Amino acid sequence: MKRRQALALFGLGLTGSWALPRRAQAQAVIDLDPRTLGFDPVDKMENLWKNQYAPQLQMEFSQPMLNQQQVGADLQAVVNRKNQRAGLIYLVPRPTDLELLLVLPGGGSVVKLVTAALPQALQATVNRFLQEIRDPRKLGSQSYLASAQELYQWMIAPLEPTLTAENVNALIFCAGPGLRTLPFAALHDGQQFLIEKYAIGRMPAYSLTNQDHTRLANLRILAMGASEFPDQAPLPAVPVELETITSQLWSGKRFLNESFTIEQLQNEKRRDTYNVVHLATHADFRPGAINNSYIQFWDRPLRLNQLGQIPWQGLDLLVLSACRTAVGDAGAEMGFAGVAAKAGVKSVLASLWYVSDTGTLALMTEFYRQMQSAPLKITALQRAQVALLRHQVAFRDGELVRAGQRGGVSLPAALSLAGERNLSHPYYWAAFTLVGNPW
Repeated sequence: MKRRQALALFGLGLTGSWALPRRAQAQAVIDLDPRTLGFDPVDKMENLWKNQYAPQLQMEFSQPMLNQQQVGADLQAVVNRKNQRAGLIYLVPRPTDLELLLVLPGGGSVVKLVTAALPQALQATVNRFLQEIRDPRKLGSQSYLASAQELYQWMIAPLEPTLTAENVNALIFCAGPGLRTLPFAALHDGQQFLIEKYAIGRMPAYSLTNQDHTRLANLRILAMGASEFPDQAPLPAVPVELETITSQLWSGKRFLNESFTIEQLQNEKRRDTYNVVHLATHADFRPGAINNSYIQFWDRPLRLNQLGQIPWQGLDLLVLSACRTAVGDAGAEMGFAGVAAKAGVKSVLASLWYVSDTGTLALMTEFYRQMQSAPLKITALQRAQVALLRHQVAFRDGELVRAGQRGGVSLPAALSLAGERNLSHPYYWAAFTLVGNPW
């Protein structure tokens, strides 16, 4: 393959004078040998993503971008330290196809071109999937399933023989425009959801993520939030969420409503050592400039371009437990996917759409419970999501209960559970995703 043709495969804008051979055009998936490309595909992708994120996040990324061997060595270190085999998947929409680049522990790679996933068809399927899965009026249906299966065939099925042969049990996605807020956990192979087979995380780019492999243990949590807002939906389960996380599951402090201020967060972070900050409040990732997006505190919003006002240093995990992300807007997508890098924290757990208050309570409490034993943060999230999917966590008789255990988390009498006893629909669990360091 000529170098000019090879460069065109990796989103570098050199597509005008090159066309696939007639035989290749007829194929649904084209296999490429990365060794014949004449360049490092990971280095090219990392630099491409950096150049997209830097202006949107208003950041300068001065560190060198990682290459394929460096990423492969880091993934191998995860195998050595945690006995977990993660694959890194770049998803790159192009005018002629969808590129899939899989990097494996040790530095091996696979490249596939999915010619059936042309831009118009791909974006239409993504939009249909999001519209169906995010709509609380469709909790009694599986209207999302057809598009979930089609996306699986395009994004996962071509790589699955390699994933199986390599015993991969975790997937990290670095996705391109239009795909950065896709709920990968709910892609479906016809028998199972993707989350039932793999722990899942996402990064803006591997080089833009803190790759420290230290496992979170003995969590010290600062939990803050609001149950009431002057112009947004109330979150009546927040007091229960904060109390359960800081008293029953882990150790920490909590601040509610009037004490949930930016100044209180700044003071607590300077005064004490926390490795997790949990914010149970609305966060909105909006179209346009990054300062349009914000995290709502009691008295005012903290805009994403103001994240530097908080002394986040040393923070392993920032949790935003009630988010909204604009669908189909590149700026909102990049703000969401880049929030960990912008805040300077290792990782962020957030939701891709606004999930019901009680559904959030169920997922978050189970996530923190699973953090007590899971080898990776994304494994804890996977276990929590599967627990909701398989009815292992549910509401019954005014309590949030876990299968096989006596007693549960008591809920206030005023908290309505109408229509929310069954949390198995992906509307409840697929929204939650971990951005940044997955380890």
